[in-house]
Amino acid sequence: MPASQPVPVPGRLFLSGNEAVARAVWEAGTRVAAAYPGTPSTEILEALANYPDLYAEWSVNEKVSLEVALGASMVGARAFCAMKHVGLNVASDALMTMTVTGTEGGLVIAVADDVGMSSSQNEQDSRYWGRFAHVPVLEPADSQEAYAMTRAAFELSERFRTPVILRLTTRICHVKGVVTVGERIAVEQGGFAKDPRRWVMVPGNAKPRLPLMYEREAAVRAEAEASPLNYVVEGGDRRVGFITSGPAFMHVREAFPDAPVFKLGLACPAPLARLAEFAASVDAVLVVEETEPLLETELRAAGVACHGKDVLPRVGELAPDVLRRAVARLAGETVEEPAHVAPQQIFPRPPTMCVACPHLGVYYTLAQMRNTVISGDIGCYTLGAGHPWNALDTCISMGASMGMALGMDKARRAADAGQKVVAVIGDSTFLHMGMQGLVDITWNRGNVTVLLLDNRTVGMTGGQDNPGTGRDIHGEEAPRIDFAKLCEALGVKKERIRVVDPYQLPVLFKALREETKIEEPSVIITDRPCVLIDDYKPTQPYQVLDERCTGCGNCVDVGCPAIHVTRREKAVKASGKEVELAFVRIETAACTGCGLCVQPCAPEAIVHAVPVRPMQFLRK
Repeated sequence: MPASQPVPVPGRLFLSGNEAVARAVWEAGTRVAAAYPGTPSTEILEALANYPDLYAEWSVNEKVSLEVALGASMVGARAFCAMKHVGLNVASDALMTMTVTGTEGGLVIAVADDVGMSSSQNEQDSRYWGRFAHVPVLEPADSQEAYAMTRAAFELSERFRTPVILRLTTRICHVKGVVTVGERIAVEQGGFAKDPRRWVMVPGNAKPRLPLMYEREAAVRAEAEASPLNYVVEGGDRRVGFITSGPAFMHVREAFPDAPVFKLGLACPAPLARLAEFAASVDAVLVVEETEPLLETELRAAGVACHGKDVLPRVGELAPDVLRRAVARLAGETVEEPAHVAPQQIFPRPPTMCVACPHLGVYYTLAQMRNTVISGDIGCYTLGAGHPWNALDTCISMGASMGMALGMDKARRAADAGQKVVAVIGDSTFLHMGMQGLVDITWNRGNVTVLLLDNRTVGMTGGQDNPGTGRDIHGEEAPRIDFAKLCEALGVKKERIRVVDPYQLPVLFKALREETKIEEPSVIITDRPCVLIDDYKPTQPYQVLDERCTGCGNCVDVGCPAIHVTRREKAVKASGKEVELAFVRIETAACTGCGLCVQPCAPEAIVHAVPVRPMQFLRK
């Protein structure tokens, strides 16, 4: 924590759910916190790193972050880790065994589900992990509850010696509210007690602990039946009673303020006896849960008649208007669907990369490659699948570009023998889960060219540091991974590793053309910092000379948002073919002078702007 920052004091603060969780983690006396950035959970650790008296780190991936937290718990310290929903898939190997060992110091895992898929490749329901791993799951409904339940989670963890999942959603993570906070408590740390029968999970030690895990689960279920985190909000209109949790509770209360609601806070294990009692007190029960019919299925298995996904959608947030239509259908009323409004014809604004992004040149070059399959990955560079490049063919999960590229290579038909296979992966993603894929490529003699895009940051989630940046979470100097040496250590021949400047299009194109012709693994590392971090230094911007511009549109194909098409015209070539010309201008206030647009400009119509824009001096 910077020395200039004061020690946090109790009071009322305006906090997002992520910030509220971070505050509660610090107040709970936590000693170690680890995470891998991923929207919507990223800001938890970013906020937590500013608090004193605890260790916080960006881990190389979510599995490592959970293992760091478990190690701290083993020595009796309170520990915390955070991740988005797909991150728990990565961490699940550690999770499924630590539920057998149990924990010592309190261990809380914050998992942020992206309901509605605003920034994710799928929509998972992390409540299943509670059932799968036999661990408690807490579900806050707003920032104040996120704070309170985080503190309660540590106490629950230590009482039952179990990891506890704090299930958040995007709605909780990013919406702010007034939160009453307190002070940090001191927690005694007992130290590591050697006990191989507990901590060494070979089959002979694990088998005797399984009954203990189920006994603990039964005890937590009894706790859920009595917990004040689970309560009923009474209402006079008893035609429909609602069972819900998390932000869906807020939507239910807004849509049906007079209806009785059973609000779950300690949602797993579910307090089935209390829920059955509640169901008997109303005419009909509607289970409102985002996103899967998990609790609905459990209630029906327990003999409790209820409605749920038979009238509610299985995807997206359950907003008040969605709930009102569902209840109307439940009552047999005619439901008027929202009137269809024709979309307004506005200028399209698809997601795109930043001005001067070092990935622009990469995808401009890849778009020129013929007979090439491009295996993509998770990061800013996923946008290469869009216009104007259309230069990414796959994107599945973190690190998947490597294994999929190898599979494509090995499964090529004789007719595809001339087809090239390129894997594109970012620096942080490569360290997260891509290294193993490269080992598999080299070990199995794959004919794959890897484009490793090193922009010295975790760009998509806001510019966090990673082992390739040379800085830690506090911005302090740290060892920096040498990607060229790392790739060589993973089996790529030294002569097949190139480091190129992605702003130099001819050099990049030549490297790609040459390496894709060689039938063995190769790696091309692009080495330019993200334009949004301090490492990037802008230079003199460019402008278009109208009298020279022929409308060829080559600069537009680079995809830089600073280039604007001012008019389009039809023209006929000497061959008789009709073409569309695109005349452009450059927004000099946005241009950073990278020069990408200059290189494909045949008429040399793009020149340095004069004078240099004032914003450059402000940056200095």
